[in-house]
Amino acid sequence: MNVLAPIKTLMSTHLLTVAPQDKLTTVQEIFNAHNIHHIPVVRYKEMVGLISKTDFLYFVRGFSRNEEDRLVNEARLRAYTAEDIMTTGLAKLSPDDRINVALEIFKVNRFHAIPVVDTQNELVGIITTFDIIKALAEEPISPDQILANPVQ
Repeated sequence: MNVLAPIKTLMSTHLLTVAPQDKLTTVQEIFNAHNIHHIPVVRYKEMVGLISKTDFLYFVRGFSRNEEDRLVNEARLRAYTAEDIMTTGLAKLSPDDRINVALEIFKVNRFHAIPVVDTQNELVGIITTFDIIKALAEEPISPDQILANPVQ
């Protein structure tokens, strides 16, 4: 992987988003229906926050031991909005920033997704640690690399 390549070569651009006023039932539906771990929160295309699956599950507390617990959780999901649990003050990148900038942010911080925004702060993509791992895993290995690094 060329770490000097722009973020736009790796970022995901087909994003599922929610608005700040969307109920957490909508967030739950997105997490349940799609294999994603981050949902950007946008207001008129402007990036205002991010909800991670971990934060969502922490809010729900992940248990339904009985019917009463399930009903309480469902009521909480209908009562709260995306804005109530989203993370704000996020690091953001430009599509033209280099991949090594994202790597440095991931290394220094404890989050796994960075929104990619244009000059008007409009969301155009997201880069995740998964995107980087996937790119590394799909990178072809030449026979010369195998010979230069034999398994011991």
